[in-house]
Amino acid sequence: MNTNFTFLKAEFPRIYEEIVEAERHTFTAPRYAALLCRSTLEKALFWLYQNDEDLEFPYDTKLASLLFSDSFKNVIKPSMFVELDIIRRFGNDAAHGKKVRALEALQTLKNAFRFLSWLSKYYSENDPEIPAFNEGVIPYGDINDKSNKQLEELARKFDKHRKETEQANKKYLILVEENRLLKKQAEEQTRLFAERKEERTKEYHNQETVPQLTSEVETRKVLIDLLLKEAGWNSLVSGKDIEYQVEGMPLSTNPSGIGYADYVLWDDNGKPLAVVEAKKTLHDATKGRHQATLYADCLEKKFGQRPVIYYTNGFNTYMWDDTFYITRKVYGFYKKEELQTLIRRRTERLDLRLFNVNKDIVGRPYQLQAIQRVAETLVTDNQHQLTGKNRKALLVMATGSGKTRTAAAIVDMMIKCSWAKRILFLADRNALVNQAKNAFKEHLPHLSAINLTKEKEDPNARVVFATYPTIMNRIDGSKVEDQKMYGIGHFDVIIIDEAHRSVYQKYQAIFDYFDAILIGLTATPKKDIDINTYHLFEIEDDNPTYSYELDEAVKSNYLVPPKAFTLPVKFPREGVKYKDLSEKDKKQFEELFGIAANTEEEDYNPIIAKSKINSFLFNADTVDLVLDYLMTEGQHVEEGDKLGKTIIFAKNHRHATFIEERFNKNYPEYNGKFLRVIDNYEDKAQDLLEKFCFDKGDDKDPQIAVSVDMMDTGVDAPRVLNLIFFKEVKSYAKYWQMIGRGTRLCPDIFGIGRDKKYFLIFDVCGNFEFFDEFPEGKNGNTVTSLQKQLFEAQLEVVQSIRTNENSTTEEIEFAKIYTDELHQKILQLDESRFQVRKHWEFVVKYKNREAWENLNNSAMIEIQNHLSDLASYNDDKDEMAKKFDLIIYQLQNAILNASKKQNYFIQNIIQIGTLLQKKLNIPSVRVKEETIIAVVSDDFWSTVNLKRLEKIREELRGLIHLLKDEQKEVPVYSNFEDVLNLSLVKERDLLENYATLQSYKDRVENFIRKNKHHLVIDKIYKNIPITPLELTSLEQFLTHEKFQLSEIEKEYGTKSLGVFVRKVLGLDIEAANQHFASFIQDENLNANQILFVQKIIDYLNKNGVLEKHMLTRPPFTDANDNGVFGVFEEDQKTFRIIKLIEEISQSAEIA
Repeated sequence: MNTNFTFLKAEFPRIYEEIVEAERHTFTAPRYAALLCRSTLEKALFWLYQNDEDLEFPYDTKLASLLFSDSFKNVIKPSMFVELDIIRRFGNDAAHGKKVRALEALQTLKNAFRFLSWLSKYYSENDPEIPAFNEGVIPYGDINDKSNKQLEELARKFDKHRKETEQANKKYLILVEENRLLKKQAEEQTRLFAERKEERTKEYHNQETVPQLTSEVETRKVLIDLLLKEAGWNSLVSGKDIEYQVEGMPLSTNPSGIGYADYVLWDDNGKPLAVVEAKKTLHDATKGRHQATLYADCLEKKFGQRPVIYYTNGFNTYMWDDTFYITRKVYGFYKKEELQTLIRRRTERLDLRLFNVNKDIVGRPYQLQAIQRVAETLVTDNQHQLTGKNRKALLVMATGSGKTRTAAAIVDMMIKCSWAKRILFLADRNALVNQAKNAFKEHLPHLSAINLTKEKEDPNARVVFATYPTIMNRIDGSKVEDQKMYGIGHFDVIIIDEAHRSVYQKYQAIFDYFDAILIGLTATPKKDIDINTYHLFEIEDDNPTYSYELDEAVKSNYLVPPKAFTLPVKFPREGVKYKDLSEKDKKQFEELFGIAANTEEEDYNPIIAKSKINSFLFNADTVDLVLDYLMTEGQHVEEGDKLGKTIIFAKNHRHATFIEERFNKNYPEYNGKFLRVIDNYEDKAQDLLEKFCFDKGDDKDPQIAVSVDMMDTGVDAPRVLNLIFFKEVKSYAKYWQMIGRGTRLCPDIFGIGRDKKYFLIFDVCGNFEFFDEFPEGKNGNTVTSLQKQLFEAQLEVVQSIRTNENSTTEEIEFAKIYTDELHQKILQLDESRFQVRKHWEFVVKYKNREAWENLNNSAMIEIQNHLSDLASYNDDKDEMAKKFDLIIYQLQNAILNASKKQNYFIQNIIQIGTLLQKKLNIPSVRVKEETIIAVVSDDFWSTVNLKRLEKIREELRGLIHLLKDEQKEVPVYSNFEDVLNLSLVKERDLLENYATLQSYKDRVENFIRKNKHHLVIDKIYKNIPITPLELTSLEQFLTHEKFQLSEIEKEYGTKSLGVFVRKVLGLDIEAANQHFASFIQDENLNANQILFVQKIIDYLNKNGVLEKHMLTRPPFTDANDNGVFGVFEEDQKTFRIIKLIEEISQSAEIA
């Protein structure tokens, strides 16, 4: 039989058999062949590790581990390593049922040939002659590949064989150690291999024993071909699709005027759709931009159609339709149909600004204005030609002002003006997705639409509605004929409903992946929109594309205002105080909490904090008082016979069900249908929600909805007349979103001609007072994912060891183990996932084990920014175990850095050990008894080290889930008499300060920053004195822009414009450094003192002014608890520091 691999037959028979089988099927069963090549590589590597004393087996024998081991990479050339990784990748594709073309199988076979030739040349006894690779011996025929099921079964079989081989090898090594004769034979064999390798290395020193079959160019093309294949560009032909000859290149580039475009993507009519310029993987992709433009010029001249321009290095790809848009980064290539649409739009696209909006969808002036603003944002004129301007817009529109209608009208405009064919509408909850789809069905009935949360994909659907997680899963998972259904160009427009609620940290990848125009809708007041939202939409802070807010909508009678009342029920505001209870209730208190009466002690006064009300203590009378007030004072319909639609915002599910129980007990005549809990615990929540929101006929029960988060935002219920805030709210955005549930108009709700004029809010929990004190609310910190915390904590342990010159040998070995684990997590990343592709360059870089050695700050930043979020811990579903892992890593770090936090983490672990001791009756716990006893003993902690902590982590992590219910509070139900003092029920005007709170401060600060280079403002920023005349000119400048000095004084607590400007801009860093320069030079400061002065400079740079009293407060107490007086013990230096700070303040005060 003719084969390229005869040289293997004598000495490597098993490898020979398998690779010949792969060769036979390269063209007829390419996936099968690719999988066999992968298996051959795994076997060959295993043999190599067994026989080459320079190679040391890694911690497991999976192909990636063998391949990426440092010891192996030291043996082969980098070019060959890349080729072997390509074998691994195509083999993985085959194992996972992905398409592998015949040419890709051929490349895999060639790469295997080169490696096996190298193996034979350096390690075989006979050093056989290896002829050049001959493609002609590979048989041709019709494609008849293995099925997905067969390939999966084969992959399992290979993996099973690998594990068996690994076990056999371990047993053999044990036998070698025990049997002297066997040991001697093994040593002799190793010696022979070593000698042979050394001889051959000398012999072939100046020769290329194994010619490179695949160049860097071809390797790069593998990456690009992979992206093209995903977009359906298969079977590319050399000379036509690849390395296409163009004529008319500038003679300075090539005297012949001929060039060769790396790729040209053709339309069915023979015209070019796109040209692709490929740069080396090590080069910046943007270096290909000019070359690609020249090719596009030549193609346009020849075919009369200008192609879309791509330039890429395989990792980073840029797209440029230079007839309309500027260049932009993309994450792949458009499909043929998408490029055809793009080309057609050049002639079919109409000016959005001239579109006559469908008044049946929207008719209110502000809605029309919003649409016009979007149009003006997206398009402009350039030399009398229509040109794309921006690709992102953000609309801020009050709840109830018709955001979804406006979105539908925008979609209508985009489709009719030939700007869009397919639209993606995203929301964060199923209820909002359903609501949006229903609205679009009503306003745009001719457009086919699907809801991905409950319907099958339809590639022809014009509007797709989905939640963020749904579309994230479908991007990688949905395929049509082996192509991704949702390619990067599938959607032309993405609409984000309630943009403020998008978890950008988590779902940013969606907006990066799809190359679409992005339109955000939000009801969040402009002043409270998160900076990340503005950043996503690439617009200036506090300056959305268009805003129409609640106060304006109420003034124009497009929304109704709230009538708000404080409802000061005592317990939710003050908690339960034993001393204030009646004798009867004191007795109940003692019984409930097992407390003996000690009323003789004057200071005896147990308290249940207000935060525990409705989370730990559920008091019947508290709920009864609120429900009674609602049923009596709430707005009623049907001539007062029935309470109007009402939402009660509850604290948690248990609180919601308790409210339902109390209502049904107190009002049995409603048969349990009038009030219902609508939250994520309720199976029929969606049905109940639709019935509650129904407004096309007679009311449907429930009439009262008790909601936990589910109805706080986004839900459209025009008939709502009453809201009850039965929980504390800290977020300003959420507060106004909740208020927005009642703002919608509702004609004839009280009878013909009797419309809804206002809605009622009853605040039980002091929210109005809270926002009086904290007008901007309190925003929670961004939560870092647990997987990111784990990855970075482990990485910090590694770096703490590596950067400490006193690290022990044991610690350095420990760092190597953790480095291997982190590297393994990156090795396991699936490069076909679009989230991984986004960081492809860094994934490939750090799949190389060498990249983990000698990590500098830049590398740490790369890993933290690009990889730590990708590392998957999904195989381990035990969240409590992972939290325990994190405590161990954090303790290891604290020990390495001698941090005071050690004690905190140790106490945590002791507590866990103590709780586990109580569960020794469970067999799995009893097995670890010795470890558990150790962690609760002081002796263990006096001699603890990293290795022992790692052992504790491994031993106990699997038991932590048994403690799941240990920290849970058992709810207590009481019936203490609560109090509602009706004389303290007060009406509040919530809209009174809405417009001014809307961020006078933000507007004036924004104005100062925009005019930073104004002569007077610039002088104040740079600490240069100004004249009274200059001060007057600044006052006039601000007054002209309608910024009153009295308002600035009220907002900033200063009459000095200089101090105000400094507080906004800070102090120029150069001016601050210069101000303190002579002090640093003259005073012979020690390191701590210089650091302290630098801290002052940094503070001034950020805050502009520094009050003297701050010098004894954080952050100036980091080095010494006494601040400046502790760092500068000499009075002279202290006084000089204070004087310099006063001078900074005075220079601003003068202004």
